[in-house]
Amino acid sequence: MSELDYQSGFGNSFASEALPGALPAGRNSPQRCAYGLYAEQLTGSAFTAPRAENRRSWLYRIRPAAMHPPFTRIDAPRFVSDFSATLTPPNQLRWNPLPAPAKPTDFIDGIVTLAGQGDPNAMHGAAVHTYAANRDMVERVFYNADGELLIVPQQGRQRFVTELGVLEVEPQEIVVIPRGVRFRVELPDGVARGYICENYGAPFRLPDLGPIGSNGLANPRDFLTPVAAYEDVDAPHELVAKFAGHLWSTRIGHSPLDVVAWHGNYAPYKYDLRRFNTIGSISFDHPDPSIFLVLHSASDTPGVSSIDFVIFPPRILAMEDTFRPPWFHRNVASEFMGLVHGSYDAKADGFSPGGASLHNCMTGHGPDGATFEKASHADTSQPEAIRDTMAFMFETRCIWRPTQQALDAAELQDDYYRCWQSLRKHFDPGKR
Repeated sequence: MSELDYQSGFGNSFASEALPGALPAGRNSPQRCAYGLYAEQLTGSAFTAPRAENRRSWLYRIRPAAMHPPFTRIDAPRFVSDFSATLTPPNQLRWNPLPAPAKPTDFIDGIVTLAGQGDPNAMHGAAVHTYAANRDMVERVFYNADGELLIVPQQGRQRFVTELGVLEVEPQEIVVIPRGVRFRVELPDGVARGYICENYGAPFRLPDLGPIGSNGLANPRDFLTPVAAYEDVDAPHELVAKFAGHLWSTRIGHSPLDVVAWHGNYAPYKYDLRRFNTIGSISFDHPDPSIFLVLHSASDTPGVSSIDFVIFPPRILAMEDTFRPPWFHRNVASEFMGLVHGSYDAKADGFSPGGASLHNCMTGHGPDGATFEKASHADTSQPEAIRDTMAFMFETRCIWRPTQQALDAAELQDDYYRCWQSLRKHFDPGKR
């Protein structure tokens, strides 16, 4: 699928129809829609939100979304939203990648919650999950009423078949599924793995650029939304909902992915992280990671995000007389980090693609001993190209509270703290 199959531009209002004339002209809800379709509005913000913040789309579909029997709760022990039951340690934490499933597992069943904070019932906070799957979702469709899903594939191509069209995604791309949008996931390569940030709060948006100016970071035109594509399938389907922290299921006699046309600005979208225009220092010092901000979820405090989605892509370091890797630091913000591709320049080993680390509020962290020694003696008169990498961070003003299953996981590295134990004492008061 080429870019011509998508509509480009973050936050714009789009119009797309799979059949000519399916979009009504001049009004949103005519008395009778073309082709016998039903008009339905999907709203992702308060009706009274300012125009620039208002998120909604009109859908013209074969059957309205209301057509389903009552839901019943289903068991999902690994996909959780309650983070109050487990004591949160202030330790540095790191996990190895999830192994491939031993039995047939689709996207929903492959989700494992590592940490979270807040409450989906209050529409505040977020959760972090990893997933590993080896089977398509077949006649099974999912939507999340608790939050928006920012999905970071790490292994295998993944096809997101949504109500509003199809998004083909590969590692080093991301896809965002808005709250309430129905979709299924297919695996062209047969196996897939990745990370999810489930955002209970305000939808992700591009950051303001301030003194950077009008260009840089992620360009709006590189965000792609799908064109309309519908399924007119009369066959039994399972519709799974995540609502109030639990999974619920119902059976319907047709595919719910039956939107023939749509217009608005509330839609799934994808972005290629390799198109990020990286900003950095060209004189001295290592800047704060906020210069790598792709998307953020605003909070009720001006200038403070609920969640920042930050990436560390290939780049050239040119700062002279500077310790170039990330310095040792403690933050009021809490950092969950993942590695999509290659290696991370602040760690010599132990942090693998598909793995994750967690450094919570005021927990000290930074480069390991080997990285510190190498960077301390590097020739900074020459630029250094970091090419084979793609790391990211879900940063929040709240504490990421690990789940018990994350703390008990075989993938948790019990010896992670040792990577700083080789740091030597260099202090000599008699030698400047």
